[in-house]
Amino acid sequence: MEDNKNVSNKNNLKEQEIDLVELARKIWDNKRLIFKSCGWAALAGLLVGFSIPKEYTTKVTLAPESSISGKSMSGGLSALASMAGINIGDTQNADALSPTLYPDIVKSIPFAVEMLDVKVSSIDDKLNTTVYEYLDKHQKSPWWSYVMSAPPTAIRWVMKTIDGDSDKDEEKKDINPFRLTMEQSVIISTLSDRIKVEENKKTSVIEISVTMQDPLISATLTDTVMVKLQQYITNYRTNKARKDLEFSEKLYNEAMEKYHRLQQEYAEYMDKNQAITMNRAKTQLERLQNETSLAFNVFNQTSQQLQVAKAKVQEHTPVYTVVEAPTVPLRAAKPSKPLILIGFVFMAAVGSCGWILFGKDLKDALK
Repeated sequence: MEDNKNVSNKNNLKEQEIDLVELARKIWDNKRLIFKSCGWAALAGLLVGFSIPKEYTTKVTLAPESSISGKSMSGGLSALASMAGINIGDTQNADALSPTLYPDIVKSIPFAVEMLDVKVSSIDDKLNTTVYEYLDKHQKSPWWSYVMSAPPTAIRWVMKTIDGDSDKDEEKKDINPFRLTMEQSVIISTLSDRIKVEENKKTSVIEISVTMQDPLISATLTDTVMVKLQQYITNYRTNKARKDLEFSEKLYNEAMEKYHRLQQEYAEYMDKNQAITMNRAKTQLERLQNETSLAFNVFNQTSQQLQVAKAKVQEHTPVYTVVEAPTVPLRAAKPSKPLILIGFVFMAAVGSCGWILFGKDLKDALK
């Protein structure tokens, strides 16, 4: 029994080897078809690669301040405030705006709307416009996109003609983030797709990249996104502190005005009543003196609170170190012509082999 099993296993191995050899011979006999397919695929790959517009990517790297420095700053301010007799409490609260939310902030509609007004210039100085106009009228596309978009464009033109609507240039003015038009929504979506913000979990470094068809515009927008993101985060983190500062300034100005007014009244009363003999006059003088002293105490306290409020604003203001500043890219990031060429040739080779091994037999079977 065991001998029979060994013999059958050897026969199966021989049959598999014969099948593989037969398949290889079948492919080799039709090698001309494979070469032709790869040649045409190479031409198609070159056509596609050179038809896709070049795109340039600019990257910038930011290192936000660590929580350790924030804690030390908070401790230092608390010590200074305690020396002045004021308790500012625990200012190192948990931050609700973590770096993981930065991509959502950049891709939000209000952030994108602010970017649309940025002035940009092309590398050849032939174009000087806004981001909205650049994305709307100066973007290049491969030839097949025009072919595919021709029928919908023609249908829209016919519908406008039937409805009697005259062709109007799309205007960017008065963009309402709450109610966008279809054209505005498409442009904002295009801009958001070209901006990427990523956080390195290990190093906590923030990387911002912008991809555009012009290298100078790519670098300009990268720098603008970096600045606006820093402003957004700063405004968020200092919002409560700035409101407290405004309230402290209001109290300080009111206390200072009241103190100066009472001080002036007290001085004028002293000048008019230098030889005081009546008890009524003495009582009035004592009242003015007490009110002036009380106003000075309030003024002194509000002055200290104002200084602490200013320190809080500075404490909550984040500090970012630019590890890698934006520079105008010299080489295009897209498209990768070698990869496109290799992909087309590989797909043609695989498709040809599949047709030789299975396609012909399937075609004959269907006939």
